[in-house]
Amino acid sequence: MSYLNTELLSTLLNNESVDEIFRQELESVTNELLTTELTAFLNYEKYSVEGYNPGNSRNGYYERTIHSRLWKLEY
Repeated sequence: MSYLNTELLSTLLNNESVDEIFRQELESVTNELLTTELTAFLNYEKYSVEGYNPGNSRNGYYERTIHSRLWKLEY
């Protein structure tokens, strides 16, 4: 949410729809939440030494798409 106010104001001044801004922010927050949840579940930070060969590690990820009534979110 670094420049949300600036982007929102600019969009409103140009009489454009704010839907894309809200979609991007929701996508960003969802990704951050999932990353934080993974860290809490595994009980160690990303790139931490505790994560080397514990049997339950961060073995990469693949992209997913969430379809909602309003938007399609990528994470």
